[in-house]
Amino acid sequence: MNNSYIAVVGGANVDIQGFPYKNFIPRDSNPGNIKISLGGVGRNIGENLVKLGVYVKLISVIGDDIYGCKILGEAKNIGLDMKDSLILEGEATSTYLSILDEYKDMAAAVSSMEIYEKMTVDFIKEKRQVIDNSKICIIDTNIPREVIEYIVTTHKETDFFLDTVSTTKAKKIKDLIGYFHTIKPNRIEAQMLTGIEITNDNDLKKASEYFLERGVKRVFISLGDNGVFYNDGENINHIKTTKIKVTNATGAGDAFIAALAYGHYYNIGIEESTKMAIAASILTLSHEDTINPSMSIERVKSKMEEIELC
Repeated sequence: MNNSYIAVVGGANVDIQGFPYKNFIPRDSNPGNIKISLGGVGRNIGENLVKLGVYVKLISVIGDDIYGCKILGEAKNIGLDMKDSLILEGEATSTYLSILDEYKDMAAAVSSMEIYEKMTVDFIKEKRQVIDNSKICIIDTNIPREVIEYIVTTHKETDFFLDTVSTTKAKKIKDLIGYFHTIKPNRIEAQMLTGIEITNDNDLKKASEYFLERGVKRVFISLGDNGVFYNDGENINHIKTTKIKVTNATGAGDAFIAALAYGHYYNIGIEESTKMAIAASILTLSHEDTINPSMSIERVKSKMEEIELC
C-alpha cells in the first residue's frame, strides 16, 4: 500500500562515547565510562520513528564488518526495514568516537565516515520505488551531495524532510534548500544557509522567510535552551521550554525530527507537532542513551502534559 511508510536516506554508524567521572581534562587520560551504541542520524531518526509506531524503510550504506552486522541485527530486532541499504564487502562501517565533558556536552570527537561517499546516484536510482511510494522521505546530509540532488530533483511528488546534521555538512545543500518540505536547522546553521545574523525573534522571522521564499513549506529553527521558532507562512511562533536537566545531548535533534515527521505523517497541525517534537527531544536529553529505550507516542504525549511550554 502506498504512503504506508516513511523512507529515510542517511547515515548508520556505531557510536563510541566516553563519559569522564569528573571534570574533563584535555590532553590527559580521564577515568570514566565508555559506551558503545548504534547511531547515525538517519538510523537514529528511523529507530525513533519505529518506537513511535511508524513503519520505516532505511536506505543507508554499511560495511560487512562486525559493526555492520550489529546494525543489521539490531534493525531486525526492532523492526527497522534495512532491506534497501547498501552493504559493501571489505569496507569499514562508519564509526563516530566522542568524548563528553562534565556537562555531558561534546568535548571532542573523531568521525570515520568515508563509507558514505560510496553511496552513488546509480545505487539510489535502483531505489526509485522506495522513495516514490513513501509518504515522507527524510534525508540527512551525511550522504553525498550528488545523491541528495538526484533524489530531491527527481522525486517531485515526495515531501522531503532535511536533517542538516552540522554546519559543515549543511553547506553542501545550500542551493538545494527549496526542494525540501520541512527543514530543522539550528541557529548557526540557519545563519550559514541564509547569510542573516540571528540575534532576536525578528531575525528568526527574516531567516525563516528566506527559506519559505525559496520553496520550503515549513521551517523549524532550534535554539537549544531557548526553544524552537517555527514558520509555515501562516503560523509563526517561538515556543520556549522550562530548563531541562541534560543527561546526554546527543540524539535530541534526531528525536525532534522523527516526531515532526510523525506529526506530518498523521496530518497533525504545526503547533501540536512542534510540541510533540520538543517533548520527544526532552525524553532523549533526559536519558544516557542516544535513543531513549522507552520512547513511545504515549510517553511523548505524557511528557507534553508535564512540560511547561510558553
